[in-house]
Amino acid sequence: MMTIASDIEVLARFGRALADPIRCRVLLALRGGPAYPADLADALGVSRPRLSNHLACLRDCGLVVAVPDGRRTRYELADERLGHALDDLRTAVVAVEAGRTCGEAEGKDCCA
Repeated sequence: MMTIASDIEVLARFGRALADPIRCRVLLALRGGPAYPADLADALGVSRPRLSNHLACLRDCGLVVAVPDGRRTRYELADERLGHALDDLRTAVVAVEAGRTCGEAEGKDCCA
């Protein structure tokens, strides 16, 4: 049974991971299935070192895992339910109001 503190930590980790557009793009790409870093970097148009840093963050947050595959390492979502959660979050946010940012209604950035 999870405690409230661990539930909060899980949500905070997820929030930190989603706070960066590149990490969001990585998670959405991995929603479609496992991928190798070089392929992800090419598909996302980012350098391999930059992608490596984002993958390390996502690993530290517990959202992706590195799976040895011979001489290579592929990455995948740590749990298939994360893909469903991403879909739910994406559609929930779009349903709220596309193009609206945090705090926009009050004229301030609540996330700054």
